Amino acid sequence: MSDTVLTDIREQFFGDNPLEVRETDHYTQEYVGGMVDKWDDLIDWERRADGEGRFFVDQLKARGVRSVLDVATGTGFHSVRLIEAGFDTVSADGSPQMLAKAFRNGLDNGGHLLRVVNADWRWLNRDVHGEFDAVICLGNSFTHLFSEHDRRKALAEFYAMLKHDGVLIIDQRNYDALLDGKVGGKSSYYYCGTEVEAVPDHVDDGLARYRYEFPDGSEYHLNMYPLRRDYLRGLLRDVGFQRIETFGDFQEQPVDEPDFFIHVAEKAYVEDPDA
Repeated sequence: MSDTVLTDIREQFFGDNPLEVRETDHYTQEYVGGMVDKWDDLIDWERRADGEGRFFVDQLKARGVRSVLDVATGTGFHSVRLIEAGFDTVSADGSPQMLAKAFRNGLDNGGHLLRVVNADWRWLNRDVHGEFDAVICLGNSFTHLFSEHDRRKALAEFYAMLKHDGVLIIDQRNYDALLDGKVGGKSSYYYCGTEVEAVPDHVDDGLARYRYEFPDGSEYHLNMYPLRRDYLRGLLRDVGFQRIETFGDFQEQPVDEPDFFIHVAEKAYVEDPDA
């Protein structure tokens, strides 16, 4: 993995009217080298690990998971944590810049050689081979899909990658609170960098545009679709997941207006999924 991948595209481009950029494919132009270089400052691996604890590891081990496909690898935080917890992990992402950074982070954080795959979720089964006990899609990544057609296709691909009794863990920012005007600030659990600001510039039913400000004065944006909690749960059921448990900030009984929702969706057939 060479440094040339990271330097191909350095600056974001949203055109003359950034609020009109509402298409799935644009994410590859948003995770450019300049932002990728700073992404770990936003996350702060150590503080994020303290915040989430063993939540994901425990959820997976409780279901006997051994193999995991991390479909939103980013800079590799969860892939590295899962490898260190003993899971057989494959790391996929649609951004080659992110994958290059993740590969280096794996080496720098324990000498792990990540198995990386550049893959678009809508064609995941074309680019990633085999079946897995679990698929994880974390870091508010699913919000980059702007059409319902794309969301349903991606979830169907996740479903197909799972063994008959597999589990999908997918998270999302609490956009319900954002859309309803209850919150608007930075996440305490996911984006833990104390010197980085992540705030919404614009919010409507079809777009949440966030601004990321770094200590050196640089500024980047992400355009995302504001998924409502029950809407995503409905999509998971429509695709075929049988039982869905939703946590708020890693708690079974969600706190008032959590920063993030985490959905744990099981594929195994049950007679009464609501029982």
